[in-house]
Amino acid sequence: MGNFGKKIEVFWKMFYESNGYTKVLTGLQNTMYIATVGLAIGIVIGTIIAIIAVIPKYKRLPRILDRFCKFYVGLFRGTPVVVQLLVFYYVVFPLMGVKMPSVNVCVLVFGLNSGAYVSEIMRSGIMSVDPGQLEAARAVGLSFGVSMMKVVVPQAVKNILPTLGNEFIALIKETSVVSFVGAADLYVAFNYIGTNSYEFMVPYLVMALIYIVLVMAIALLVRIMERSLRKSDRHN
Repeated sequence: MGNFGKKIEVFWKMFYESNGYTKVLTGLQNTMYIATVGLAIGIVIGTIIAIIAVIPKYKRLPRILDRFCKFYVGLFRGTPVVVQLLVFYYVVFPLMGVKMPSVNVCVLVFGLNSGAYVSEIMRSGIMSVDPGQLEAARAVGLSFGVSMMKVVVPQAVKNILPTLGNEFIALIKETSVVSFVGAADLYVAFNYIGTNSYEFMVPYLVMALIYIVLVMAIALLVRIMERSLRKSDRHN
């Protein structure tokens, strides 16, 4: 126990007295930024792909778009996110002559990756909505696109909210790989503290605790949103 107390003392000295907390705050900020904006991008992309998936394929354009979306989903679901980061950062953007900060590259890649998963989540949510809702919206003169976005998709989001919460949690945890392209996240911050204090036990334990707290906070927020939506449904 005394040895562990010394480890805590070493950690605290590096964390507080040597301003290691500034790197932790930066890492936490980047982690939340990448996961939050990445999920937002994923929801937009996923919703578009899901709508294309359920559009009647009577015409040529919907069939072409559907094939492209299936290829996109297969590509991003079939490769690890760390591979996608490396390919975009070291291959795709250099070939295109694009220079982008590593954090922004991570946001884009996580958004594209999330879009592939959210598309399947959103598609199942749309399929869970009573088809009569879409038919009623079309009957009053709304176009297919307007009917989907104003009637079907909002109801689908209510049905898939817990699953979207799980996707957000997955993104939070997956941000631990962004150090591969030089972005500073929680792992980088605590690894810096461990490297400079020659003591990794306490930094990694604290890092794990922060991830647990983040996940629990997101799960609680999702439950609160679910209860709020259920109350609004009862009032309606």
